[in-house]
Amino acid sequence: MTPESTTPESTIKETPMADRDPQIMLEEARPAAPPAAGIGAADDIAPDAGAKRKRGFAILGGIVLAAGLIYGGYELLFAGRYVETDNAYVAAEIAPVTALAAGTVIKVAAVDTMAVKKGDVLLELDPSDARIVVAEAEAAVAQALRRVNQTVATGTALDAQVSASDADIRRRQALVGVAAANLARARLDLTRREALVSGGAVSGEELSSARNGFAVAQGQLAVAEADLAQARAARGSAEGQSSANAALVGGTPPGENPDVLAAKARLERAKLDLARTVIRAPVDGIVTQRAVQLGQRVAAGTVLMTVVPLGDAHVDANFKESQLRRVKPGQPVELTSDLYGGSVVFHGRVAGFSGSTGSAQALIPAQNATGNWIKVVQRLPVRVALDPKELKAHPLRVGLSMTATIDTGAK
Repeated sequence: MTPESTTPESTIKETPMADRDPQIMLEEARPAAPPAAGIGAADDIAPDAGAKRKRGFAILGGIVLAAGLIYGGYELLFAGRYVETDNAYVAAEIAPVTALAAGTVIKVAAVDTMAVKKGDVLLELDPSDARIVVAEAEAAVAQALRRVNQTVATGTALDAQVSASDADIRRRQALVGVAAANLARARLDLTRREALVSGGAVSGEELSSARNGFAVAQGQLAVAEADLAQARAARGSAEGQSSANAALVGGTPPGENPDVLAAKARLERAKLDLARTVIRAPVDGIVTQRAVQLGQRVAAGTVLMTVVPLGDAHVDANFKESQLRRVKPGQPVELTSDLYGGSVVFHGRVAGFSGSTGSAQALIPAQNATGNWIKVVQRLPVRVALDPKELKAHPLRVGLSMTATIDTGAK
Protein backbone atom coordinates (compact mmCIF):
# COMPACT_ATOMS: atom_id res chain seq x y z
CA MET A 1 0.00 0.00 0.00
CA THR A 2 1.41 3.39 -0.97
CA PRO A 3 1.54 6.31 1.33
CA GLU A 4 -1.16 7.88 -0.67
CA SER A 5 -3.59 5.08 0.04
CA THR A 6 -4.26 6.17 3.55
CA THR A 7 -7.70 5.64 5.23
CA PRO A 8 -10.27 8.38 4.98
CA GLU A 9 -10.19 8.78 8.73
CA SER A 10 -6.58 9.89 8.47
CA THR A 11 -7.40 12.51 5.98
CA ILE A 12 -10.30 13.90 7.97
CA LYS A 13 -9.45 16.57 10.27
CA GLU A 14 -10.87 16.55 13.71
CA THR A 15 -13.81 18.81 14.04
CA PRO A 16 -14.15 20.70 17.24
CA MET A 17 -16.72 19.31 19.75
CA ALA A 18 -18.66 22.50 19.64
CA ASP A 19 -19.07 22.29 15.85
CA ARG A 20 -20.39 18.68 15.72
CA ASP A 21 -24.11 17.93 15.08
CA PRO A 22 -25.87 16.66 18.21
CA GLN A 23 -27.90 14.12 16.18
CA ILE A 24 -24.70 12.64 14.86
CA MET A 25 -23.28 12.43 18.35
CA LEU A 26 -26.44 10.57 19.57
CA GLU A 27 -26.22 8.02 16.78
CA GLU A 28 -22.54 7.43 17.48
CA ALA A 29 -23.29 6.84 21.18
CA ARG A 30 -25.86 4.06 20.42
CA PRO A 31 -24.52 0.47 20.77
CA ALA A 32 -23.99 -1.41 17.59
CA ALA A 33 -26.88 -3.80 16.61
CA PRO A 34 -25.99 -7.48 16.52
CA PRO A 35 -25.68 -8.98 13.15
CA ALA A 36 -29.04 -10.22 11.70
CA ALA A 37 -29.68 -13.93 11.93
CA GLY A 38 -29.45 -15.80 8.75
CA ILE A 39 -31.90 -18.30 7.21
CA GLY A 40 -30.24 -21.31 8.87
CA ALA A 41 -30.86 -19.97 12.41
CA ALA A 42 -34.65 -19.57 11.81
CA ASP A 43 -34.84 -23.17 10.72
CA ASP A 44 -33.28 -24.27 14.03
CA ILE A 45 -35.79 -22.32 16.25
CA ALA A 46 -39.04 -23.59 14.56
CA PRO A 47 -38.83 -27.27 15.74
CA ASP A 48 -38.34 -26.18 19.39
CA ALA A 49 -41.53 -24.01 19.40
CA GLY A 50 -43.66 -26.84 17.94
CA ALA A 51 -42.43 -29.29 20.55
CA LYS A 52 -43.32 -26.86 23.33
CA ARG A 53 -46.85 -26.39 21.96
CA LYS A 54 -47.35 -30.16 21.79
CA ARG A 55 -46.21 -30.58 25.36
CA GLY A 56 -48.57 -27.78 26.49
CA PHE A 57 -51.56 -29.38 24.77
CA ALA A 58 -50.66 -32.78 26.21
CA ILE A 59 -50.46 -31.37 29.73
CA LEU A 60 -53.76 -29.52 29.28
CA GLY A 61 -55.45 -32.66 27.98
CA GLY A 62 -54.12 -34.66 30.91
CA ILE A 63 -55.47 -32.11 33.36
CA VAL A 64 -58.91 -32.14 31.69
CA LEU A 65 -58.95 -35.96 31.64
CA ALA A 66 -57.93 -36.17 35.31
CA ALA A 67 -60.61 -33.63 36.28
CA GLY A 68 -63.22 -35.63 34.33
CA LEU A 69 -62.19 -38.85 36.04
CA ILE A 70 -62.27 -37.21 39.47
CA TYR A 71 -65.69 -35.70 38.82
CA GLY A 72 -67.06 -38.95 37.43
CA GLY A 73 -65.72 -40.91 40.38
CA TYR A 74 -67.21 -38.44 42.82
CA GLU A 75 -70.59 -38.60 41.08
CA LEU A 76 -70.46 -42.37 41.07
CA LEU A 77 -69.31 -42.86 44.65
CA PHE A 78 -70.62 -39.86 46.56
CA ALA A 79 -72.80 -37.37 44.71
CA GLY A 80 -75.37 -39.95 43.60
CA ARG A 81 -75.98 -41.25 47.13
CA TYR A 82 -77.11 -37.91 48.58
CA VAL A 83 -80.44 -36.25 47.82
CA GLU A 84 -81.16 -32.78 49.12
CA THR A 85 -84.07 -30.36 49.28
CA ASP A 86 -84.74 -27.04 50.91
CA ASN A 87 -88.49 -27.59 50.63
CA ALA A 88 -88.69 -28.89 54.19
CA TYR A 89 -90.47 -27.54 57.24
CA VAL A 90 -90.73 -28.32 60.95
CA ALA A 91 -94.00 -29.97 62.03
CA ALA A 92 -95.42 -31.51 65.20
CA GLU A 93 -98.52 -33.32 66.43
CA ILE A 94 -100.27 -30.23 67.79
CA ALA A 95 -102.59 -30.96 70.73
CA PRO A 96 -105.78 -28.88 70.88
CA VAL A 97 -107.06 -28.01 74.34
CA THR A 98 -110.84 -28.57 74.33
CA ALA A 99 -113.50 -27.82 76.93
CA LEU A 100 -115.06 -31.13 77.98
CA ALA A 101 -117.78 -29.47 80.04
CA ALA A 102 -119.78 -26.28 79.65
CA GLY A 103 -119.16 -23.40 82.01
CA THR A 104 -117.94 -19.87 82.61
CA VAL A 105 -114.21 -19.17 82.65
CA ILE A 106 -113.15 -17.90 86.07
CA LYS A 107 -109.36 -18.21 85.70
CA VAL A 108 -106.90 -18.23 82.78
CA ALA A 109 -103.41 -19.33 83.78
CA ALA A 110 -101.82 -19.71 80.31
CA VAL A 111 -100.79 -17.22 77.65
CA ASP A 112 -99.27 -17.63 74.22
CA THR A 113 -95.55 -18.63 74.13
CA MET A 114 -95.75 -20.08 77.68
CA ALA A 115 -93.93 -23.37 78.21
CA VAL A 116 -96.10 -25.88 80.08
CA LYS A 117 -95.74 -29.41 81.38
CA LYS A 118 -98.28 -32.18 81.07
CA GLY A 119 -100.87 -31.73 83.82
CA ASP A 120 -100.29 -28.01 84.41
CA VAL A 121 -103.49 -25.99 84.98
CA LEU A 122 -104.30 -23.87 81.92
CA LEU A 123 -107.70 -22.46 82.94
CA GLU A 124 -110.65 -23.09 85.28
CA LEU A 125 -114.42 -23.05 84.78
CA ASP A 126 -117.03 -22.13 87.41
CA PRO A 127 -117.62 -25.38 89.38
CA SER A 128 -120.83 -24.35 91.19
CA ASP A 129 -123.27 -26.18 88.91
CA ALA A 130 -121.07 -29.26 88.79
CA ARG A 131 -120.89 -29.41 92.59
CA ILE A 132 -124.70 -29.33 92.83
CA VAL A 133 -124.95 -32.21 90.38
CA VAL A 134 -122.43 -34.18 92.46
CA ALA A 135 -124.50 -33.62 95.62
CA GLU A 136 -127.65 -34.79 93.85
CA ALA A 137 -125.88 -37.89 92.57
CA GLU A 138 -124.59 -38.73 96.05
CA ALA A 139 -128.16 -38.47 97.41
CA ALA A 140 -129.40 -40.72 94.60
CA VAL A 141 -126.83 -43.36 95.57
CA ALA A 142 -127.97 -43.28 99.20
CA GLN A 143 -131.59 -43.51 98.15
CA ALA A 144 -130.87 -46.47 95.88
CA LEU A 145 -129.13 -48.26 98.74
CA ARG A 146 -132.12 -47.71 101.01
CA ARG A 147 -134.49 -49.06 98.40
CA VAL A 148 -132.39 -52.17 97.97
CA ASN A 149 -132.19 -52.70 101.74
CA GLN A 150 -135.96 -52.28 101.90
CA THR A 151 -136.36 -54.87 99.18
CA VAL A 152 -134.16 -57.28 101.11
CA ALA A 153 -136.23 -56.72 104.27
CA THR A 154 -139.45 -57.24 102.31
CA GLY A 155 -138.08 -60.53 101.05
CA THR A 156 -137.51 -61.65 104.62
CA ALA A 157 -141.07 -60.67 105.55
CA LEU A 158 -142.46 -62.51 102.55
CA ASP A 159 -140.51 -65.64 103.48
CA ALA A 160 -142.05 -65.46 106.99
CA GLN A 161 -145.47 -64.99 105.43
CA VAL A 162 -144.99 -68.11 103.35
CA SER A 163 -144.07 -70.02 106.51
CA ALA A 164 -147.18 -68.66 108.29
CA SER A 165 -149.28 -69.70 105.33
CA ASP A 166 -147.93 -73.22 105.61
CA ALA A 167 -148.97 -73.33 109.30
CA ASP A 168 -152.40 -71.97 108.45
CA ILE A 169 -152.83 -74.61 105.77
CA ARG A 170 -152.00 -77.31 108.21
CA ARG A 171 -154.55 -75.88 110.69
CA ARG A 172 -157.19 -75.69 107.97
CA GLN A 173 -156.47 -79.24 106.98
CA ALA A 174 -157.06 -80.33 110.62
CA LEU A 175 -160.39 -78.47 110.67
CA VAL A 176 -161.41 -80.18 107.48
CA GLY A 177 -160.64 -83.51 109.15
CA VAL A 178 -162.75 -82.62 112.17
CA ALA A 179 -165.60 -81.49 109.95
CA ALA A 180 -165.39 -84.69 107.96
CA ALA A 181 -165.49 -86.76 111.14
CA ASN A 182 -168.53 -84.81 112.39
CA LEU A 183 -170.20 -85.36 109.07
CA ALA A 184 -169.52 -89.09 109.22
CA ARG A 185 -170.99 -89.28 112.76
CA ALA A 186 -174.04 -87.28 111.76
CA ARG A 187 -174.58 -89.53 108.78
CA LEU A 188 -174.35 -92.60 111.01
CA ASP A 189 -176.83 -91.16 113.49
CA LEU A 190 -179.23 -90.30 110.74
CA THR A 191 -178.97 -93.77 109.24
CA ARG A 192 -179.68 -95.44 112.55
CA ARG A 193 -182.70 -93.28 113.31
CA GLU A 194 -184.11 -93.75 109.86
CA ALA A 195 -183.89 -97.54 110.41
CA LEU A 196 -185.75 -97.29 113.75
CA VAL A 197 -188.50 -95.02 112.55
CA SER A 198 -190.52 -97.83 110.99
CA GLY A 199 -190.52 -99.78 114.32
CA GLY A 200 -191.63 -96.72 116.30
CA ALA A 201 -188.48 -96.73 118.41
CA VAL A 202 -187.50 -93.19 117.27
CA SER A 203 -189.85 -90.30 117.33
CA GLY A 204 -190.25 -87.93 114.46
CA GLU A 205 -188.61 -85.18 116.42
CA GLU A 206 -185.43 -87.22 116.92
CA LEU A 207 -185.34 -88.03 113.24
CA SER A 208 -185.66 -84.36 112.35
CA SER A 209 -182.88 -83.49 114.81
CA ALA A 210 -180.64 -86.15 113.27
CA ARG A 211 -181.31 -84.84 109.80
CA ASN A 212 -180.50 -81.26 110.91
CA GLY A 213 -177.27 -82.44 112.51
CA PHE A 214 -176.27 -84.16 109.31
CA ALA A 215 -176.93 -81.01 107.28
CA VAL A 216 -174.92 -78.87 109.73
CA ALA A 217 -172.01 -81.30 109.53
CA GLN A 218 -172.09 -81.09 105.73
CA GLY A 219 -172.01 -77.30 105.91
CA GLN A 220 -169.16 -77.25 108.37
CA LEU A 221 -167.14 -79.56 106.13
CA ALA A 222 -167.75 -77.32 103.15
CA VAL A 223 -166.65 -74.24 105.14
CA ALA A 224 -163.50 -76.00 106.35
CA GLU A 225 -162.62 -77.05 102.83
CA ALA A 226 -163.15 -73.50 101.55
CA ASP A 227 -160.94 -72.10 104.31
CA LEU A 228 -158.28 -74.62 103.35
CA ALA A 229 -158.44 -73.56 99.72
CA GLN A 230 -158.17 -69.91 100.75
CA ALA A 231 -155.12 -70.65 102.92
CA ARG A 232 -153.45 -72.44 100.04
CA ALA A 233 -154.16 -69.48 97.69
CA ALA A 234 -152.71 -67.06 100.24
CA ARG A 235 -149.60 -69.17 100.48
CA GLY A 236 -149.23 -69.16 96.69
CA SER A 237 -149.55 -65.39 96.60
CA ALA A 238 -146.97 -64.95 99.34
CA GLU A 239 -144.63 -67.33 97.63
CA GLY A 240 -144.99 -65.42 94.32
CA GLN A 241 -144.26 -62.12 96.00
CA SER A 242 -141.24 -63.63 97.69
CA SER A 243 -139.93 -64.95 94.37
CA ALA A 244 -140.43 -61.56 92.70
CA ASN A 245 -138.67 -59.82 95.53
CA ALA A 246 -135.82 -62.32 95.39
CA ALA A 247 -135.48 -61.60 91.65
CA LEU A 248 -135.04 -57.89 92.42
CA VAL A 249 -132.35 -58.60 94.98
CA GLY A 250 -130.73 -61.31 92.88
CA GLY A 251 -128.75 -62.79 95.71
CA THR A 252 -126.15 -59.97 95.45
CA PRO A 253 -124.99 -57.58 98.16
CA PRO A 254 -126.81 -54.22 98.27
CA GLY A 255 -123.75 -52.39 97.01
CA GLU A 256 -123.71 -54.51 93.84
CA ASN A 257 -127.39 -54.14 93.04
CA PRO A 258 -127.99 -52.80 89.50
CA ASP A 259 -129.95 -49.79 90.77
CA VAL A 260 -127.15 -48.90 93.16
CA LEU A 261 -124.52 -49.39 90.46
CA ALA A 262 -126.44 -47.11 88.09
CA ALA A 263 -126.65 -44.43 90.78
CA LYS A 264 -122.93 -44.78 91.45
CA ALA A 265 -122.20 -44.41 87.73
CA ARG A 266 -124.17 -41.16 87.64
CA LEU A 267 -122.18 -40.00 90.65
CA GLU A 268 -118.89 -40.78 88.95
CA ARG A 269 -120.02 -38.89 85.86
CA ALA A 270 -120.94 -35.89 88.00
CA LYS A 271 -117.53 -36.01 89.69
CA LEU A 272 -115.85 -36.26 86.28
CA ASP A 273 -117.71 -33.18 85.06
CA LEU A 274 -116.60 -31.39 88.21
CA ALA A 275 -112.98 -32.39 87.62
CA ARG A 276 -113.25 -31.21 84.01
CA THR A 277 -113.88 -27.67 85.19
CA VAL A 278 -110.11 -27.56 85.72
CA ILE A 279 -108.49 -27.81 82.27
CA ARG A 280 -104.90 -29.08 82.20
CA ALA A 281 -102.18 -29.33 79.58
CA PRO A 282 -102.39 -32.62 77.66
CA VAL A 283 -98.67 -32.69 76.73
CA ASP A 284 -95.41 -30.85 77.34
CA GLY A 285 -95.03 -27.94 74.96
CA ILE A 286 -95.65 -24.30 74.13
CA VAL A 287 -99.07 -22.65 74.37
CA THR A 288 -100.26 -21.10 71.09
CA GLN A 289 -103.48 -19.71 69.61
CA ARG A 290 -105.20 -18.98 72.93
CA ALA A 291 -108.77 -18.06 72.04
CA VAL A 292 -110.46 -17.75 75.46
CA GLN A 293 -110.85 -14.84 77.84
CA LEU A 294 -111.79 -14.46 81.49
CA GLY A 295 -115.56 -14.50 82.01
CA GLN A 296 -116.29 -16.15 78.67
CA ARG A 297 -119.02 -18.80 78.54
CA VAL A 298 -117.76 -21.87 76.70
CA ALA A 299 -119.61 -24.94 75.50
CA ALA A 300 -118.43 -28.52 75.60
CA GLY A 301 -116.21 -29.20 72.60
CA THR A 302 -114.92 -25.63 72.17
CA VAL A 303 -111.22 -25.41 71.27
CA LEU A 304 -109.67 -22.99 73.75
CA MET A 305 -105.99 -23.09 72.77
CA THR A 306 -103.34 -25.43 71.40
CA VAL A 307 -100.14 -26.87 72.85
CA VAL A 308 -97.24 -27.57 70.49
CA PRO A 309 -95.02 -30.44 71.73
CA LEU A 310 -91.66 -29.14 70.51
CA GLY A 311 -89.83 -32.08 72.07
CA ASP A 312 -91.57 -34.40 69.61
CA ALA A 313 -91.13 -32.20 66.54
CA HIS A 314 -90.30 -33.71 63.17
CA VAL A 315 -89.59 -32.45 59.67
CA ASP A 316 -91.74 -32.90 56.58
CA ALA A 317 -89.32 -32.80 53.64
CA ASN A 318 -90.99 -32.50 50.22
CA PHE A 319 -88.66 -34.32 47.82
CA LYS A 320 -89.20 -34.61 44.08
CA GLU A 321 -90.43 -38.01 42.98
CA SER A 322 -87.27 -38.47 40.91
CA GLN A 323 -85.13 -38.08 44.06
CA LEU A 324 -86.78 -40.94 45.95
CA ARG A 325 -85.60 -43.92 43.93
CA ARG A 326 -83.12 -45.02 46.57
CA VAL A 327 -84.67 -43.46 49.69
CA LYS A 328 -85.86 -45.96 52.31
CA PRO A 329 -87.11 -45.70 55.90
CA GLY A 330 -84.32 -45.66 58.46
CA GLN A 331 -81.73 -43.88 56.31
CA PRO A 332 -79.81 -41.07 58.08
CA VAL A 333 -80.64 -37.45 57.37
CA GLU A 334 -78.68 -34.30 58.08
CA LEU A 335 -80.63 -31.07 58.43
CA THR A 336 -79.88 -27.41 58.84
CA SER A 337 -82.30 -24.63 59.65
CA ASP A 338 -82.46 -21.03 58.60
CA LEU A 339 -82.89 -20.18 62.29
CA TYR A 340 -79.47 -21.46 63.41
CA GLY A 341 -77.64 -21.51 60.08
CA GLY A 342 -75.14 -24.07 58.89
CA SER A 343 -73.23 -24.11 62.17
CA VAL A 344 -75.92 -26.29 63.80
CA VAL A 345 -76.56 -29.62 62.10
CA PHE A 346 -79.51 -31.77 63.16
CA HIS A 347 -79.44 -35.52 62.67
CA GLY A 348 -82.48 -37.65 62.02
CA ARG A 349 -83.86 -40.72 60.31
CA VAL A 350 -86.37 -41.25 57.52
CA ALA A 351 -89.55 -42.26 59.38
CA GLY A 352 -91.84 -42.84 56.43
CA PHE A 353 -93.51 -41.50 53.31
CA SER A 354 -96.82 -39.74 52.89
CA GLY A 355 -99.68 -41.65 51.30
CA SER A 356 -100.17 -39.02 48.60
CA THR A 357 -98.44 -36.08 46.98
CA GLY A 358 -99.14 -32.54 47.93
CA SER A 359 -101.06 -31.76 44.75
CA ALA A 360 -103.38 -34.74 45.31
CA GLN A 361 -104.37 -33.25 48.68
CA ALA A 362 -104.91 -29.76 47.32
CA LEU A 363 -108.28 -28.06 47.71
CA ILE A 364 -108.67 -28.14 43.93
CA PRO A 365 -106.70 -31.18 42.67
CA ALA A 366 -105.16 -31.18 39.22
CA GLN A 367 -107.44 -32.46 36.46
CA ASN A 368 -104.99 -34.65 34.58
CA ALA A 369 -107.66 -35.97 32.18
CA THR A 370 -108.18 -32.59 30.50
CA GLY A 371 -106.79 -31.85 27.07
CA ASN A 372 -104.37 -29.14 28.24
CA TRP A 373 -102.42 -31.49 30.52
CA ILE A 374 -98.82 -30.56 31.25
CA LYS A 375 -96.59 -32.94 33.16
CA VAL A 376 -95.27 -31.45 36.39
CA VAL A 377 -92.76 -33.16 38.65
CA GLN A 378 -94.58 -34.04 41.86
CA ARG A 379 -93.27 -33.78 45.40
CA LEU A 380 -93.91 -36.41 48.06
CA PRO A 381 -93.68 -35.49 51.78
CA VAL A 382 -91.07 -37.54 53.63
CA ARG A 383 -91.28 -37.57 57.42
CA VAL A 384 -87.94 -37.21 59.21
CA ALA A 385 -87.68 -38.03 62.92
CA LEU A 386 -85.25 -35.79 64.82
CA ASP A 387 -82.94 -36.52 67.75
CA PRO A 388 -84.70 -35.39 70.98
CA LYS A 389 -81.38 -34.44 72.57
CA GLU A 390 -80.53 -32.10 69.69
CA LEU A 391 -84.03 -30.62 69.83
CA LYS A 392 -83.57 -29.93 73.53
CA ALA A 393 -80.22 -28.24 72.90
CA HIS A 394 -81.50 -26.23 69.90
CA PRO A 395 -85.31 -25.97 70.03
CA LEU A 396 -87.20 -25.58 66.76
CA ARG A 397 -90.62 -24.11 66.06
CA VAL A 398 -93.36 -25.47 63.85
CA GLY A 399 -93.19 -24.05 60.34
CA LEU A 400 -89.48 -23.17 60.29
CA SER A 401 -87.63 -23.79 57.03
CA MET A 402 -85.10 -26.61 56.89
CA THR A 403 -82.65 -28.07 54.41
CA ALA A 404 -82.61 -31.88 54.45
CA THR A 405 -79.94 -34.17 52.97
CA ILE A 406 -80.54 -37.94 52.92
CA ASP A 407 -77.65 -40.39 52.68
CA THR A 408 -79.14 -43.13 50.49
CA GLY A 409 -75.96 -45.19 50.57
CA ALA A 410 -75.89 -45.72 54.32
CA LYS A 411 -76.65 -49.21 55.59
